[in-house]
Amino acid sequence: MNRPVLYMIIPCYNEEKVLPITCKLFREKLEELISKEMIDVNSKILFVNDGSKDDTWNIIKSLSISDNCFVGISQSRNRGHQNAVLAGLMEAKDKADITISVDCDGQDDINAMNQMVEEYLNGCEIVYGVRSKRETDTFFKRFTAESFYKLLNKMGAEVVYNHADYRLVSSRVLKEFANFKEVNIFLRGMFPLVGFKSTSVFYERHERIAGESHYPLSKMLALAFDGITSLSIKPIRIITGLGICISLLSFLGVLWAILTYALGNNVNGWASIICIICFIGGVQLICIGVLGEYIGKIYLETKARPRYIISERTSNFSVERDMDNEEII
Repeated sequence: MNRPVLYMIIPCYNEEKVLPITCKLFREKLEELISKEMIDVNSKILFVNDGSKDDTWNIIKSLSISDNCFVGISQSRNRGHQNAVLAGLMEAKDKADITISVDCDGQDDINAMNQMVEEYLNGCEIVYGVRSKRETDTFFKRFTAESFYKLLNKMGAEVVYNHADYRLVSSRVLKEFANFKEVNIFLRGMFPLVGFKSTSVFYERHERIAGESHYPLSKMLALAFDGITSLSIKPIRIITGLGICISLLSFLGVLWAILTYALGNNVNGWASIICIICFIGGVQLICIGVLGEYIGKIYLETKARPRYIISERTSNFSVERDMDNEEII
């Protein structure tokens, strides 16, 4: 079997503090895989600048000049982590045999790449990097993250438990994945939908090497909600069931009111009425909000706007790009 060309896909957003450190680690890992004859010498490290406001893009350009194994693309504006990963994958799908997407912060154990490549050589098209434990997380983050994966599975979404976006994907899978045209993307839930033979590699996640996390609670909650609404319609079915239950309770309440009136036990119950009205009103607002979220996503999908726009490429990458695939996606 010929040695595959590997592209490491590394999304970057305001990573000027950590990038000079982790780029050396990625380079050493690439050299190790090449020396072990697991991958081809033409393998690359592809940085995706997600509209950074600091010096990240200049660092990427400097790296590409000093070492040809480093290449980079820059989005025209910040589009979020998922779109940045997607941009890198789509840029690499016609140039590489396999891609490994990994965050720039150095928290994911890059030594797991060895086993990922081995699993690919053994016939797997997708290899998921799965965290073996969450000791580096706070109790709150660990509890919410694990609850999120369990909730997604109960909602009918097929996701790999404790897997984020550290994965190996073959070009064969990427070419099929390119047919998924939705604008609202949740990659860790979409790749299982493609199919093909897959497996998991377990690793321990470390503390961030430098800089600060760019995923605060608000972004994590937004990603979680996007994951649920992008992969499942179960929330709408839950709303329907809730509406039926409330209707039944309301019907019983009407019967009780008629019965007490007929028996002459009618009592002015202003407080109870207000409580019922507030409860039903609150439930209605929640239901309308969930429905509105789905309608909003439908609205965005019908516009079919590009999921990302590449504004610039490093010189050593633009020369080798496929001109037939230069259109934005």
